[in-house]
Amino acid sequence: MTLPVSSDSAATAPDPFARVRFIMVSPSHPGNVGSAARAIKTMGFHALHLVTPGDPDVLRHPDAQALASGAGDVLEQARIHASLADALGPTTLAFALTARARALGPPPCDIREAAAQAATELSRAGARIAIVLGTERSGLSNDDITLCQQVCHIPANPEYSSLNVSQALQLAAWEMRYALLPLTHEARLPDTHGRHDPGADPASSERLQAMLDHFEQALIAVGFLDPQHPKKLVPRMRQMWTRSRLTTDEVDMMRGLCTAMIRTARHTHPQDPT
Repeated sequence: MTLPVSSDSAATAPDPFARVRFIMVSPSHPGNVGSAARAIKTMGFHALHLVTPGDPDVLRHPDAQALASGAGDVLEQARIHASLADALGPTTLAFALTARARALGPPPCDIREAAAQAATELSRAGARIAIVLGTERSGLSNDDITLCQQVCHIPANPEYSSLNVSQALQLAAWEMRYALLPLTHEARLPDTHGRHDPGADPASSERLQAMLDHFEQALIAVGFLDPQHPKKLVPRMRQMWTRSRLTTDEVDMMRGLCTAMIRTARHTHPQDPT
């Protein structure tokens, strides 16, 4: 099989997300490759690299395409390499993701520390990062790890620390994204793009007082309030709702509730026609 030539067109891109690649070494399940593509895209990354996958045609496998679920472009642009050394080629800092402690090899860190180091590295022009993940069954070999600058761990449950490889990649991609956002000045929360929701505006005093009158009628209808002996219930209720600063939508919701309470009370206890 002729392996696709790895493209490094992103190497000169200023976007830090374009200078991060995720490398899967010898993945055996096409579904995991598709899930990895989706995980990468949801976090804003683009580069998926595979080293000697179990299925040479994995990028076109139906399971991979199905689980990519909208990230088909990441699959199409993925690159296959004959060795990890080739996949790491242009990178300047590589993290070997593993669940096992290693007596020999690069210094260890956790995934959050790795993301912080990556952000620092990517603030330098020309820097490129790799997150390396091993096979589903055995992880990375010691030889693979020696090609990386750091060993990286996800602090999972010590009694059951084994993660599916695509799940581990998703966690790594999320941590990387969170660490890189300050470099791109992207927002961490969804943007409404300036759309105004009038229902979220504070309700006017007029609307609020009408709702309070309606609420009082509803309490009488269900027998919770005795209008002949109200005591301090009504002023306390009014104070509570006024203090809450209800929105227009919330006032409308409460009016609907009051209407339903009154209708139900009349149906349950109809008035004597005489």
